[in-house]
Amino acid sequence: MLRCCPGALVLCLVAVSLPAAEGDLADALARIRAVQPRGVGHREAAAAARVVAAARASALPQILAAMDGAGPIAENWLRGAAEAVAQRGGKQLPVAGLEAFLADTKHSPRGRRLAYELIAAVDPTAESRLIPTLLDDPSLELRRDAVAQVLAAAGKAEGKEAAPLYAKAFAHSRDLDQIKLAFDKLKELGTPPDIARHMGYVRQWRLIGPFDNVEDAGWDKAYPPETAIDLAAELSGQKGRVKWISHASTDDYGLVELTKALDKHKGAVTYAYAEFVAEREQPCELRLSSPNANKVWLNGELLSANHVYHANDPLDQYIARGKLRKGPNAILVKVCQNEQEEDWAQRWEFKLRVCDTIGTAILGKGSGFGVQGSGG
Repeated sequence: MLRCCPGALVLCLVAVSLPAAEGDLADALARIRAVQPRGVGHREAAAAARVVAAARASALPQILAAMDGAGPIAENWLRGAAEAVAQRGGKQLPVAGLEAFLADTKHSPRGRRLAYELIAAVDPTAESRLIPTLLDDPSLELRRDAVAQVLAAAGKAEGKEAAPLYAKAFAHSRDLDQIKLAFDKLKELGTPPDIARHMGYVRQWRLIGPFDNVEDAGWDKAYPPETAIDLAAELSGQKGRVKWISHASTDDYGLVELTKALDKHKGAVTYAYAEFVAEREQPCELRLSSPNANKVWLNGELLSANHVYHANDPLDQYIARGKLRKGPNAILVKVCQNEQEEDWAQRWEFKLRVCDTIGTAILGKGSGFGVQGSGG
């Protein structure tokens, strides 16, 4: 059995790799893909990795293709084996085959990233030739490199020449630091883009509350909005009758401050509802940030429940995966506040965006009070 730490995998494979003829490459790749957590299949994967590491350099696209749909453990084994093959191949790598693999966006993002790294290791023109073509790439790493090139060019440009470059970088960026950099530069130049729209934040909501959450009693209690949405209803709340009100966030990142929209209630629950009209059926991610306990539903299905009070609330803190149907979709968020009196415990707020798996905003048509999210 091969025994080495993951960081030394390539060296181990190079040192003890067996002749490729002693095993079938396709079978070895399948055994690596079958590896599971807790050591399941690791002995078989170790033996298979030695076989794969002994393959010819021409087999690199086949090895990288095995990363498609593989789990993270298998991906690591396959990456180590591919690097061992490339190390033995030196400068004699199948660049044309690797470029074809890179160009096929159906392949694994990690596999395509490694294909680019292998190309760049033997071709000094790779960065200037290939990276500019990857601005719309579904691989966040490759897209990031392409956006970084445009941002660098914008930084060197002067005056009005910089604006279109920053706008180009902004339109294609998906990482928050790059989005903010391009946004801030465009704001300085007098042409700030709609960052909330670019990121897909829902800004138009209907709110109702407060309902009782003293001693956390409201977390498990299903108040009427959880069973049916009736925007004309007047319900019994924590301090009397409550009804739905319209609320539009003007924050760059779609922040809904419930303490401003409803008041500074403690031990309270509120519900936020938006109708998202999708152009087609498709998978989606509802990405929520909130310092408060929360639940998220899509079309009546509970996608996410986070029973945590006064946590940090970074971008995309909670990611709920679901499926949009063509036409109207109901998004419901429950936000719970407890009774803590410390200054840091007074925030009662949330922000939510609708996007795909790499953070590209999904376009939603307007529907009265509905969301107007779209991607750039």
